[in-house]
Amino acid sequence: MSLLAEPMARLDRAVPVALRGTVLEARGLAVHVVGLPVPVGATITIETASGARLAGEVVGFDADRTIVMPIGATAGGRRGDGVVAEQFAQRVGVGASMLGRVLNGAGQPIDQRGPIRDTVHRPLTPDPIDPLDRPLIDEPLATGIRAIDAMASVGRGQRLGVFAEPGVGKSVLLGMMARGTAADVNVIALVGERGREVNAFIERELTREGLARSVVVCAAGDEPAILRLRAALLATTIAEWFRDQGQDVLLIMDSVTRFCHAQRQIGLAAGEPPATRGYPPSTFAVLSRLLERSGRTRRGSITGFYAVLTEGDPEDAGDDPVTDAVRGILDGHILLGRRLAQQGRWPAIDVINSISRVSDDVIDADHRAAARFIRQIISAHREVEELVNIQAYVKGANPAADTGIDGAEAIGTLLLQGRNESDVSNFTKTRDLTVALARQLAEHMEQLRRQASE
Repeated sequence: MSLLAEPMARLDRAVPVALRGTVLEARGLAVHVVGLPVPVGATITIETASGARLAGEVVGFDADRTIVMPIGATAGGRRGDGVVAEQFAQRVGVGASMLGRVLNGAGQPIDQRGPIRDTVHRPLTPDPIDPLDRPLIDEPLATGIRAIDAMASVGRGQRLGVFAEPGVGKSVLLGMMARGTAADVNVIALVGERGREVNAFIERELTREGLARSVVVCAAGDEPAILRLRAALLATTIAEWFRDQGQDVLLIMDSVTRFCHAQRQIGLAAGEPPATRGYPPSTFAVLSRLLERSGRTRRGSITGFYAVLTEGDPEDAGDDPVTDAVRGILDGHILLGRRLAQQGRWPAIDVINSISRVSDDVIDADHRAAARFIRQIISAHREVEELVNIQAYVKGANPAADTGIDGAEAIGTLLLQGRNESDVSNFTKTRDLTVALARQLAEHMEQLRRQASE
């Protein structure tokens, strides 16, 4: 059966007869074609009079017109150009040979290391997984970030959002995860990033060590919307292949916000009416399908971290429809605070407002109690922090706050770490440090209470 897999895949995506159409007009980002009865998602080629061939994808219909989004610039195209259908079902080549490679949104290598061989073809948008085929998430996955492993522990197959304003260290944090995680494979999608940031992320944040066990798919912000969309879908398809080989995959996507921007451009070009803050309805349908593809199956797992860009403080970004939608779908969120970053606290994770919805299922009772107690101490300290700064706080009024003030350095030792700090992916070690810190803080608070009562 394996010998027939590739021929059957080619047959599945082949066009049964030669279907041709004609360019009628170009309207905004879309090209309208007549005489081309192909389904949404089919790939086509526009044959220009100059001999150039422009690739595109069908994104919708308008009466007897087929709406096409070109993959690339439309310069040189004109009314009357021929259009040829290429594939009805989009499939992409994936395989272990992709490890250590950098691809574009079309699945082509851009790292100047030659073609990628020994791949098998999989659908770009597969059928959803049956919910009853998803095992419970009951095993922790070390991320390499102590603040997360200690206070918002992640399970294998969980999906979390990383919410942050631009410039507070989101990319650095994701790069540290890729280097320090206990997952077998990393798949990283850089969607809509600035062109200079792609290579900077690979060289500075991911480094050669992280790239060796990673696949990077990138589509810069100046590339067509269809390629930015495909980059996210392709990265997820690659992660699914490694998952089906029995491996634990860490899928990092930076960012979901720009994925939604790309779908907004495509939806509006296809004639959809704008709905919530200019986003057409298809944006949230496509977003839900994308995020639901991560998770755990009986073969392996995909643990997803999806970056979300917020306007202002992530706590107050409730009027952003993308932020609301992602929070409603995912299994938790990590918030990065600009105020913490400005205070020099790195990583700038707001552990009070960061939540992992499966944390209680993947850690033991001692770890759970320790994390809860440390949160209470940090929260009490934060409530009086402004009074402390202006020297208006009187010690003794609140033992929990006093403990937070006195134990700030010890708490920082656990939660703060340098961007190049190594040997942080040992989850058991982080758990023991968390329990020991909680015990130390509890003893200190009890001592303060005894002193107050004397």
